[in-house]
Amino acid sequence: MATPQMPTTQRMQLPSDGDASGRTLGAEELALLTEAIHSGTLNSTRGTLVTRFERAFAAWLGRKHVIACASGSAAVHCCIAALGLAPGDEVVTTAITDMGALVPILYEGGVPVFADVDPDSLTVTAASVRACLSPRTRAIVVTHLFGRPADLDGLVALAQEHGLPLIEDSAQAFGATWRGRKVGSHGALAAFSLQQGKHITTGEGGLVATDDDALARKVFLYVNKAWGYGDPKPDHYFPALNYRLTELQGAVGLGQLPKLDAVVADRRRVAAALRHALAAVPGLCLPDDPPHGSHSYWKFAFGVDPAVVPGGAQALGKRMQGAGVACAPRYIQKPAFACALFRDWQQSPVSWLPLQHNDRRHRPAPFQTDAGTGQGYPGTSQGLERVVVLPINERYQPQHVEHVAAVIRDAVQGLVDGR
Repeated sequence: MATPQMPTTQRMQLPSDGDASGRTLGAEELALLTEAIHSGTLNSTRGTLVTRFERAFAAWLGRKHVIACASGSAAVHCCIAALGLAPGDEVVTTAITDMGALVPILYEGGVPVFADVDPDSLTVTAASVRACLSPRTRAIVVTHLFGRPADLDGLVALAQEHGLPLIEDSAQAFGATWRGRKVGSHGALAAFSLQQGKHITTGEGGLVATDDDALARKVFLYVNKAWGYGDPKPDHYFPALNYRLTELQGAVGLGQLPKLDAVVADRRRVAAALRHALAAVPGLCLPDDPPHGSHSYWKFAFGVDPAVVPGGAQALGKRMQGAGVACAPRYIQKPAFACALFRDWQQSPVSWLPLQHNDRRHRPAPFQTDAGTGQGYPGTSQGLERVVVLPINERYQPQHVEHVAAVIRDAVQGLVDGR
């Protein structure tokens, strides 16, 4: 019997956004860090670098106000806090997101309600959100996953129809656009993340954007323990946290921002090259720009049809990893509503208390739109089962693209051939 042919692709060290090989950090950031150190002022309440960064980002995004904070999770928390939820109020969101975008709803006394997603984009739709609305709904959160804009036409119209604020979780979508406007400039509020792996980074950090003066004021206060800096008679007006960014982080952000447009352009270049190299591979659904929008490719997330590729995303991802190409089959191992903190909501006052003011507590699964079976989430289930999330970054060169594509081609062929 003939020996099965094995892939011949050799391993290659790929640029990583976890270190300097995949990041744009350099002389510009060092010069601004030196400025911060020489000033001797590292606290943003007295320094100038964070303020300069906020103003520069607001100009780049095209929004009136930007407030920096400690993380992307903090940014979402500030957005939710600015709404002034009453205990038990509902916020419709997605189950395919970072937990840091969900727990803040609980901490502000709200009840996250999970909408289903489109199985291809893995983002909520106007139809799936509409199915979750109730008299207790107070806000909608849309996550622009992997850098691909959600369908903002429908979501903005739905929010306006019901008089609800739309929060854009744009943590992964710097520079993505919808109808010519940047993602993060369409909703009442937007949250961005500056974590290590994002398009630009300060290690940890976040930004909140809005055009609403009153919301901006509430966010600013929330970042600063609700202390009214600059007020004639300042006080701590309501319960809030210290979510401030430091001047050191502001310096890095100010150095990173002028590079952002080129970073997005380079990631789009890498994604286009990958699409071209993988176009003939059977069973793959490759990411591209949505109608009316442009993708900014935080990651290159592609679908795998298990009817064509035996074993589907899990089998392909395992082979890619075995060949030294990092990837994440499924992206997250289970939707948020299946995680212990939502299943066992009675175990913590953070999740228990909001439901004491909402009749959903009588349901088998209070945060779901079905009876807790998961059957109301076909898009979520199919989307997670079929997706492989491939890290890319602006430092990829043609040889890196070809290597990754060769690994994927070999892996798919091996699975199809049964070897």
